Amino acid sequence: MDTQNIADEILATIRAMNRCWTEGWHEEQFRQYIHPEAVSIVPSEPGRLAGREAYVAGWRGFTTAARIQEWQERDHRVQIYNGGKSAVVTYLFSISFTVGTQQAVMQGRDMFFLVKEGREWQIVADQFSPQPLQNTPAQSADT
Repeated sequence: MDTQNIADEILATIRAMNRCWTEGWHEEQFRQYIHPEAVSIVPSEPGRLAGREAYVAGWRGFTTAARIQEWQERDHRVQIYNGGKSAVVTYLFSISFTVGTQQAVMQGRDMFFLVKEGREWQIVADQFSPQPLQNTPAQSADT
């Protein structure tokens, strides 16, 4: 198994999917990366987004409300499982966007679980969250 080629394929999938919502809203292209039974846990919604339709609707809502100025990903890690049929991808991101007149900048982390369906990788699970603030020694002693 050529893990480097598989990892490159997976990262290309993640980056292409992210371009579908960070460089304008391209719903049909975005939808092709999402598994029909996908689930997502996001900090702005209670519970979870279950199924492709809920997942896509969540991102549609964000991209309709927000105008994205900048998106960056870094420190990608791909872990391959099940003989190259499933994988976990984690990375750190930063995003700046405007909602109405409010400017926002968020540092965060993302974790995806993907499966290979036929010849394509699809996202089955996604969880993202803001990057926690670094604890100072005094804060660490109190917790």
